[in-house]
Amino acid sequence: MTDLEYLDCAEAALQAVEIACDRINDESDADVDNQRTGGMVTLTFENRSQIIINLQKPLQEIWLAARAGGFHYKYASGQWLDTKTAHEFFSDLSRYASEQAGQPLLFSAA
Repeated sequence: MTDLEYLDCAEAALQAVEIACDRINDESDADVDNQRTGGMVTLTFENRSQIIINLQKPLQEIWLAARAGGFHYKYASGQWLDTKTAHEFFSDLSRYASEQAGQPLLFSAA
């Protein structure tokens, strides 16, 4: 994957996270604040816990930091997969965000 291809795929993932936060806030009583700074999105929940999603351009990865730990995702076969478990990024993000928000939250690439 070229650097440009990585950036296109990674930016699309970050935009999908931002769009999902807007949808979640519109469709539920969850209050998920999302703030974007360059290649980083910070999600802040009502209980002040955070999830940080950060682009790691030199490694062509997306990193996710949540209460559950830190995770690295590489793009393969059209999706971002955890480098250790092969779990999909949006599935993991949904699980960790749901845990931190105390209610079911759904994030997806589309």
